Amino acid sequence: MSENEYPSLRSIELSRTSTGQYTARNAAGAEIEFGQGEGLLSPVELLLAAIAGCSSIDVDIATSRSAEPTKFAVTASGDKIVEEHGANRMDNLKLAFDLAFNDDADGRKAASMVERLVALSHDKYCTVSRTVEHGTPVASSVAVTTGEAN
Repeated sequence: MSENEYPSLRSIELSRTSTGQYTARNAAGAEIEFGQGEGLLSPVELLLAAIAGCSSIDVDIATSRSAEPTKFAVTASGDKIVEEHGANRMDNLKLAFDLAFNDDADGRKAASMVERLVALSHDKYCTVSRTVEHGTPVASSVAVTTGEAN
């Protein structure tokens, strides 16, 4: 399938590297290892990173046109909730932006845009947080065989 055939489709391929450890790979070949174990982000931490990263890109691209930040740090946090019937989910998701720019005309211009850009990212541009807030269903399909793997 060519990317031009379905231009809105986004996908990754996940492969197991060992028990509880995985590699996600996109069509361009970029990879990230994650799972359970030392030095690995958990899937929940990847979700938080995706939310923070999505909004960070929106803010960074726009502000960097005026000035390079001297500090750009974002903390994503939330509470893991176990519901009455035992189902897990995250609640109270929050992003905290901590940015700094030089005290010159360009830096002040970039700094003056940050609050508006964070709001625009939340309200309009960040696909990740907007999808989480929207509550988009996740469908699954399963194919299982026995014998030798292909």
